[in-house]
This record gives sequence, C-alpha cells and structure tokens, in this order.
Amino acid sequence: MVLDTEDVVCHESASEVLARKGSQVWSVGPDASVYEAVHHMDEVGAGALLVLHGGRLIGMISERDYARKVVLKGRSSRDTRVSEIMTTPAVSITPDERVSDCLRLMTERRIRHLPVIENGAILGVLSIGDLVNAVLSAQAAEMRHLKSYVAGHYPA
Repeated sequence: MVLDTEDVVCHESASEVLARKGSQVWSVGPDASVYEAVHHMDEVGAGALLVLHGGRLIGMISERDYARKVVLKGRSSRDTRVSEIMTTPAVSITPDERVSDCLRLMTERRIRHLPVIENGAILGVLSIGDLVNAVLSAQAAEMRHLKSYVAGHYPA
C-alpha cells in the first residue's frame, strides 16, 4: 500500500525540518565490518548509517539490511563488510523537498531514512519519525488556528 500524501498538510521543506532537528550525521566506511556498523548504530541510537567513501555518499546500511542480509543468511557480522550488504545507491533528497514529497518517496521506496544533499554536501538525514513529527506539528498549529477562529479571536 502506498501512503496517500495528497491530504498531508505540511508546507515545510526538508531544510526547515533539519533546522529544528539538527544536522548530525552518523556514518561508516564501506570496509568496516557489519558488526562495527551495528555497534555504532547502537551507540548513537540510530537505525541506519550513511556509508561514506572519501566524504562521498555511496550507500546506506540499516538494521533491516543487517537482519535480512546477515542474520537471515547465516553470515557472520564480524566477517561481512558493510560494502557487501549496504543499500546502493542511497536515495537522497535536496533541501527544498516538501515533507509530503519526502513521505511519498519513503513509502514508495520502502525506506526510513533520507540523506539531504546539496551540491554534493551532506546537510543531514531525515527519518520517517522526523517527517511524521513535522506533519503532526503542522496539524496541531492548524487546529489552534481553527479554534481561535471559531472562538472569534482574529489575528490583528
């Protein structure tokens, strides 16, 4: 099922969500072991890491990649390199993408993290949770506005 984002009321861009969230990026190199990557995810509380080579995004590794491509295949996380199981190419967005378009892309591609890239520079990563929070905040603001309008408190 594909999420219908036509009714999503959130006019924010990816850059606006990042401005609130922060631009911290967690990454790993392609030659790291999957064990090291999963350990790093645990340390920082992330569900995915960017895979960088020479500062350039070449893929992503997620808990899902680990579960499906290592655990279920009976492989050793200490003997498997990130490059062997990472998702490549990584799906990314530009900072001007709207939240609704990001949600649509994540749903269609069945992914939970989107690197935000401008002119080759990684500005940050948005998770599905970040985008859902942006939509919920927009809806709460709209509800406050409507309640104020109904109660007769018009903006000056």
